[in-house]
Amino acid sequence: MKITNAKVIVCSPGRNFVTLKIFTDQGIFGLGDATLNGMEKSVVAYLENYCIPALIGRDPGNTEDIWNYFYRGVYWRRGAVSMTAVSAIDMALWDIKGKVLNTPLYNLIGGKSRKKVLVYCHANGKDLDDTIEKIGKEIETGFKAVRVQSGVPGISHTYGVARDNKFYEPAHKGLAQEEYWDTSKYLNFVPTLFSRVRENYGDDIHLLHDVHHRCTPNEAARLAKELEPYHLFWLEDPVSGELQEGLRLIRQHSTTPIAIGEVFNSIYDYSTLFTEQLIDYIRMPLVHGGGITHMLKVAAMGSVYHINTGFHGATDLSPVNLAASIHFNLAVNNFGIQEYMPHQSIVNEVFKTNYSFNDGYLTIDDSPGIGVDIDEKKAGLYPYSVARLPVNRKTDGTLFNW
Repeated sequence: MKITNAKVIVCSPGRNFVTLKIFTDQGIFGLGDATLNGMEKSVVAYLENYCIPALIGRDPGNTEDIWNYFYRGVYWRRGAVSMTAVSAIDMALWDIKGKVLNTPLYNLIGGKSRKKVLVYCHANGKDLDDTIEKIGKEIETGFKAVRVQSGVPGISHTYGVARDNKFYEPAHKGLAQEEYWDTSKYLNFVPTLFSRVRENYGDDIHLLHDVHHRCTPNEAARLAKELEPYHLFWLEDPVSGELQEGLRLIRQHSTTPIAIGEVFNSIYDYSTLFTEQLIDYIRMPLVHGGGITHMLKVAAMGSVYHINTGFHGATDLSPVNLAASIHFNLAVNNFGIQEYMPHQSIVNEVFKTNYSFNDGYLTIDDSPGIGVDIDEKKAGLYPYSVARLPVNRKTDGTLFNW
């Protein structure tokens, strides 16, 4: 079998998605997610100009060699754009492999380690009372784990909280919007928030929270320590991931579990965090972390150090990535939890999915490969629209981490 062609499909059913479709001489094709929120066309250019021409004529079954060709064979390796492209290629090749062998992806990577995948939802409100109400609604829906984000008194806009009471979508059309932030107000508020949540809903529900890179190591250590009485499932991205040593200070002061790596794209971003056991959950998703081939290695290394997976899974990633993630999560032993934000109904006009949610868990059928398809005609009805993620400043105007 040989790869005969590949193309990139860009569409915007509610928000932008990039899908790679690889064709073979046996009429079998595979899909891979290549979406990089706010930088979609950069990945498209890399795939079309550099990657696809080098794919033609290769055996799609040689996933390990092809992965290394596009990683080791590129001098300017790593980075979000190139690794998203590599991920899309790898995902599509595993999809083809499953279809050729007439078996679902999870069977190719170890078979099922579990029957279903625990997921967490997002509950966000404009203030404390609104957030408490939103959490209750998600629990009624069946969720066993809830990420809690709330508007903070004195801050006009808080990460994770929608302005219009709809699903949170940070990317906006046109130039990046500027937001403002006050860490001291945030640090003073969050323990009160989780105290109220536990008071209202008890200890059985899993609670998660995303700091979104906005604390120094010392501030993050304070926050993690003050949240210990509320037994969080995890505290996500408490510091910016570039300085891995910053996680040491948090570990010295708190036992609150830490998840990090939504913006990572290589096992080398994690090596120190693993070997020193500075974190508890891997956030790097398949779509940005090198696809199935690479993430199997990341998960395997993490398992040695008692670290579980907890992949990023917001609606800025397509159903192709979500389905592949479910397969992956069913198979690996050290699965922890999967982020799950249901896509808008309009997305289901373009993507035919094979997974379902019930009582806090996701399951997937036994379709060969990944099991998701794309309706290219429907995709053509929703053309790409430029949208950018926000830029963040402190209240005095200093540029800060978004």
